[in-house]
Amino acid sequence: MSDETWVLGESLDALDDMLYGGYGAIAGAASVEIIWKDIAVSRKSLGADTTLEFLQARHAIRDQFNGQSITQQMEALLAGAGNTYFDIVMEVFASHRSIKIVAS
Repeated sequence: MSDETWVLGESLDALDDMLYGGYGAIAGAASVEIIWKDIAVSRKSLGADTTLEFLQARHAIRDQFNGQSITQQMEALLAGAGNTYFDIVMEVFASHRSIKIVAS
């Protein structure tokens, strides 16, 4: 949303909040298509290695997060069964039925 003057917070909660439609170009829209350029690059960049780094950083301050859940997520990821950060981002988008991702 290039015409906006605000910056999206660095969290999946902020992304989820924005997608509810009260902000920017999607405010009030019945449906939205988001063109995700180079989605394959994003999928790779937000893959297992990045996800593990993200989880390890959260685990280091586990008193602020659910340490047991983070440990389980790391174990699943290392076993090849866990969700990557990309998967989680896609789940956030999927929870908004009026928003469609168009891979480019």
